[in-house]
Amino acid sequence: MHSKVQKYLLLATSGFILGSSIAITENLISKSIDSKLPPASKVSRFNRPGTIQIFASKGEIIQKLGPATREKMASGTIPEIIKNAFIASEDRRFYKHNGVDFWSISRAVISNVKEMAIVEGGSTITQQLARMVFLNQNKTIQRKLKEMALAFKLERNLTKEEIIEQYLNNVYLGSNAYGISDAAWVYFKKTPALLTLEEIALIAGLAPAPSLYSPLVNSDLALKRRSVVLYKMRMENFISDSELSEALAKPLKLQPAIPKYLRSKAPFFTDFIEQVLPQLLSKEEIEVGGLKVKTSLILDWQEIAKEVISNQRAINTEVAIVSIQPSSGLIRVLVGGRDYSKNQFNRAFQALRSPGSTFKIFPYLAALTEGYEPEDLLFDTPRCWYGYCPKNFGNLYFGEVSITEAFTNSLNTIAVDLLAKVGFEKVITTANKFGVGKERELEYYYPLAIGAYEETVLNMTAAYAGITNRGLYNQPSAIEEIRGPTNDLLWSHNDGEVSRAISTEIADRMNWMLQQVVLYGSGTAASLEDRQVAGKTGTSEGNRDLWFIGSIPQLTTGVWLGNDNNEESKVNSGDAAFTWKQFMNKISINMEIRRFPKRPSHSNLKTNSPE
Repeated sequence: MHSKVQKYLLLATSGFILGSSIAITENLISKSIDSKLPPASKVSRFNRPGTIQIFASKGEIIQKLGPATREKMASGTIPEIIKNAFIASEDRRFYKHNGVDFWSISRAVISNVKEMAIVEGGSTITQQLARMVFLNQNKTIQRKLKEMALAFKLERNLTKEEIIEQYLNNVYLGSNAYGISDAAWVYFKKTPALLTLEEIALIAGLAPAPSLYSPLVNSDLALKRRSVVLYKMRMENFISDSELSEALAKPLKLQPAIPKYLRSKAPFFTDFIEQVLPQLLSKEEIEVGGLKVKTSLILDWQEIAKEVISNQRAINTEVAIVSIQPSSGLIRVLVGGRDYSKNQFNRAFQALRSPGSTFKIFPYLAALTEGYEPEDLLFDTPRCWYGYCPKNFGNLYFGEVSITEAFTNSLNTIAVDLLAKVGFEKVITTANKFGVGKERELEYYYPLAIGAYEETVLNMTAAYAGITNRGLYNQPSAIEEIRGPTNDLLWSHNDGEVSRAISTEIADRMNWMLQQVVLYGSGTAASLEDRQVAGKTGTSEGNRDLWFIGSIPQLTTGVWLGNDNNEESKVNSGDAAFTWKQFMNKISINMEIRRFPKRPSHSNLKTNSPE
């Protein structure tokens, strides 16, 4: 017994000497390495590695990726009882020390040796915050000394209230909960202000070992740990005897919830964001974390698109909708299917589908560029080109027709005829200038004229947006800007690609022809009462792919219907046009009514005579 007393006295003395030495040398440490330490201000903008916040265009949070604090509490809003619970549990001398508490270190050394295990830590809340923000979890003497130096620096530069608030907003509390607000939601589906005393004590007890004490893993151990915190709170006079007794008697009533912003509000869209980010930033920039990605998404439009899809009458088909702002190339809506929870395949940008007659704009654009006019006459009759014999819908042929009439009625023979007249190279080059033919190279064969090719809904919609933008093609972008951990601008859409695909005059002619399709042709189901619409339907063989891509001056929207397994559908392109109309009717209510440019007069280029 005497030897044990001697051992404990020796340990206590050693711990006291150690702690005293730390206290004595605080100024020395500060003076020697302070300038080499990171600034204390970094605490207020702390983000863990790999964290990404994704925002909609109007500032709404769409999703938070990585080990991020999903919801932080503003300064001065954290209830005192929560602060007291963590102080009692983690650092009862918090308001008395200067960052490192040598009395706690001494006590921890004695307790740990006595139990022959790590049963008590000596790190203060300030040290934990310093380790959280600036250091890793390696248990080395060098790291511990640096942690102490950082703790001293934090105490000199921040108030106690700032330290405790930053700690409570960032401490990991298990189950993807980073900070008190996340934990309140994850375990009890409450805001921190609504937590009861026993709930606060349970959460505070998680800090030393979140996985071990998690009530979702071991409820009995979590209750024992809760009791420890409650007793500590009573010892510090943070609660009364009656409050202690009442809280101890309360059963564990969990109401588990998924962390806020863990799931995306627009999952098809954010999947696209995750794909394009590595194309814009380096691997190192992404890994550092703290990224704030302002996207182009208009969230309420995205919700309307999802609603329209869910009510779409072709219930046995999949649906994709993409909306692009022609003047900028910004993607305002991107929905890649009916139900993300059931199928994550994104038909908006992952699926390569036959565009059908929506592809016809390219042979017609090439022809207009070569000097053909919308009034020029061609002859619609059954014909073959090197063994390829296209047929019109319903096997109907109209004889002498203008180029506009042929386009309005989507005559296959005329599209192939124009391809033959202007040549493959010019048609393919035109398509390439509008971003079509990237994923899969366009080949030299006559069925190409009527869409015997595969392209994404996103790329086809962007091509039509380029026509609406009077021949200026913008590379479609889902991101407006990206900022780093210090709010520095890492990437801006202003850096995006824009190019002249065709002349303004040619674009305006094609745009006028697209309006005739909606007024008099296959796209009448997409007409809007109060504004002009320019668009084109498309149908692949066997109704496997059904399209309508249409524009008002401010927005181009592409709609695709079909089946993933390429089975024939029981609907037609009119259903795609009607879906487009349903969507556009709802989002355009508060949009300014604008008109397209008037159709240009005849060009000064050669006029082609009818055959």
